[in-house]
Amino acid sequence: MEEQTTDKPLERHFKIKHLPELLVTTAKSWFASNPFEKSAIVAYYAILSLPALIIIILNLVGAIWGRDIVQGELIDEISKALGKETATSIRTMMLDRGDAPTSMFSNVIGIATLLYGSTGVFFQIQNVLDKIWDAPPPSKNGIIATLIGRFKSFGFILIIGFLLLISFILTSLLSTFGKNLSKFIPENRIDLIYIFDILVSLGFIYVLFAMMFKWLPNATIKWRAVRIGAGLTSLLFVGGKYLLAVYFSEMEPGSTYGAAGSIILIMLWVSYSSLILFFGAHFTRAYSQKYLKV
Repeated sequence: MEEQTTDKPLERHFKIKHLPELLVTTAKSWFASNPFEKSAIVAYYAILSLPALIIIILNLVGAIWGRDIVQGELIDEISKALGKETATSIRTMMLDRGDAPTSMFSNVIGIATLLYGSTGVFFQIQNVLDKIWDAPPPSKNGIIATLIGRFKSFGFILIIGFLLLISFILTSLLSTFGKNLSKFIPENRIDLIYIFDILVSLGFIYVLFAMMFKWLPNATIKWRAVRIGAGLTSLLFVGGKYLLAVYFSEMEPGSTYGAAGSIILIMLWVSYSSLILFFGAHFTRAYSQKYLKV
């Protein structure tokens, strides 16, 4: 009788020459999933979530770093990505935060509404990632599954707040360090500080994508696939972000819509970001299927 072998096939190792095949597989599954419709849904919920997200981030990070400083940093980054008019509109949201005294009941309702609204965009992203991975819901009970999804979404808001705080601290240290170094070393060497600052921002984006790919879906995903997928997604996101910034500044697409221009630009930016995020998730899935047999 022949002896049966139960050894599993060895995992294949990724090589650069495999990248075109992986990208083609990813593009096919990405297009088949109707990503433009899903990105439009996420963009819609992002608009609804934006005021609540801004308030929570300002209070979380501002409590440690200083509200005015955090507000200035956020407005500066938004201005670079979406233009000054959109940044001004978002700044108005930050200032109009309702400081008037209210009753305890109103405060409780307000906090509940704030938490529910702020988690909407991540909840929608989680639903899309679950479909990409064919992941089952965390519970057969729809109410419990929704509560678990909202809780995970709020966790990501806390993660963003923490990463923003670290990013602000590192950026400030680099800025101070660069100013002091300018007194002692040639100017052309100072460029290294700015390059390192860009790398810090890229690291922030990479960590955020990696955590979203790893923990938002209700699926077990190996870190090896997450690292590769988050790396590709980060590069695509950063490259596209600068192209969009040029497009927004040169073509001014928001001017066509008048007073609604800022909202349109935000939706366009979120929609683009969602398309990149979903492409990265499909790439991570394709990588897992090819090399990790998942």
